[in-house]
Formats: sequence, structure tokens, C-alpha cells
Amino acid sequence: QVQLAESGGGLVQAGGSLRLACEFSGYISNSYTVGWFRQSSGKDREFAAYLAWTPWSTETFYASSVKGRFTISRDNAKGTAYLEMSNLKPEDTAVYYCAAGARGGQDPDKYAWWGQGTQVTVSS
Repeated sequence: QVQLAESGGGLVQAGGSLRLACEFSGYISNSYTVGWFRQSSGKDREFAAYLAWTPWSTETFYASSVKGRFTISRDNAKGTAYLEMSNLKPEDTAVYYCAAGARGGQDPDKYAWWGQGTQVTVSS
């Protein structure tokens, strides 16, 4: 049974940084895409970043709202993905979810497995 578990959320002041982690349990192929999404109160789930890995290359893609501030990475040996967030803004406040799937991309419907989410709150 595949499970994803996020950690690392919390309260931070604007301009600060946080690192979220997403630990996999069960079998998730290294070739599966890992994505990070976020959902603010009263809004739809929003794509933030994804990482698609092959033995020959790693592709990353970011939403324009986080590009240059967030960095997605993955440690296949540890079975963990990360989202490094810097220069955080109050509008980054949301529940952050990691997801994994064979197809991935920006569409949340293409991800088969989801974590339970971790709250990130950025104060002004």
C-alpha cells in the first residue's frame, strides 16, 4: 500500500523560508512524477511544482507564482521529496500536499497518490 506523508509545515514570517518533506512508503517507482500542490481556504487546489525523474535527466516545472522562490527535489535513496520555499509571502499560506503518479504534470487528476497535507502559514 502506497502512502505519502508530508512534514515541515508551520508558521513563518514573510520573507522567511521553510522546507517541506514528503516521505513515501510502499512502492513508488523512481520514474513516477512527484508534485506539490496547495490549497488556500475557499479556493481550489493549485499546482505549485513537479519533478519527473529518469536515469538520464530530471525535469522540474513550477507555477509562475512560485518560480524563483520554490525548489522541488527528490532523494530516491531516502524515498523522500522536498519543497524548499524561500522569500515566503502571506499569499503562500495554504495546506501543501505532495502527490505521486505515473503521469504527473500540472493536472492533479493525473496523480494517483496523495499525502494528507501540511499547513503553511505566512504572517505579514
